[in-house]
Amino acid sequence: MEKTNNSPLPIRGLEEKIGYKYDNIELLVTAMTHSSYCNESKHGKDRPKDNERLEFLGDSVLSVIVSDYIFKQYGDLDEGRLTKSRALSVCEDTLYDIAIKLGLGDYMLFGHGESTTRGRLRKSILADAFEALLASIYLDGGLEKAREFLLPKIVPIIDKAAKGWDTDYKSRLQKLVQQVPEEVLEYKLVSEVGPPHDRIFNTEVYLNSNLLGCGSGRTKREAEQQAAKKALGFFGEEDVE
Repeated sequence: MEKTNNSPLPIRGLEEKIGYKYDNIELLVTAMTHSSYCNESKHGKDRPKDNERLEFLGDSVLSVIVSDYIFKQYGDLDEGRLTKSRALSVCEDTLYDIAIKLGLGDYMLFGHGESTTRGRLRKSILADAFEALLASIYLDGGLEKAREFLLPKIVPIIDKAAKGWDTDYKSRLQKLVQQVPEEVLEYKLVSEVGPPHDRIFNTEVYLNSNLLGCGSGRTKREAEQQAAKKALGFFGEEDVE
């Protein structure tokens, strides 16, 4: 594949980046094909496949690998803690962060409309693409190859979750501030940008009128969480990078 304004970087580059060589490279191409591209392409038998079926399979492969790791590594956790640890480890934010580090958006095929509306950076799209990528490795090389690819990227998140790491940054910040009763914590929505279907909220968090952090997100809650995360870093919290 040659690069154009609406096509990905050469797919072999992604193969090198993830450290896995495909027997069937078309599986990787499909994993990086968004439905919007297919909708604007040929119809009938020549119509390309999108990554939605691979995403479905990848969700299950992800769950199996993560569940197996947590079960074997943390024998002291009860069912509730096991479930919570897995949920924190496979959430959209986690998958999005991994997808960003891999640069998946640069390799994806989009329709013109999605390509011009920040599709390459959209959290849900990139998280889904990562699941599709994992499924493509599973289908091409089996469960162990998928495990070898996934675990180095997700084990640090799993371990933090299993050891009680709390990603509710607002609650953590509130508990920290409550140590001094007279302190006043306040979140302020400072702007909303973008069209209604792709709105970005920007929020600031203040302690006694002193700015502690700023955050952005696709919802007000997400923006506040990101602002609280920055504020925790201000207080020297070590696990909010």
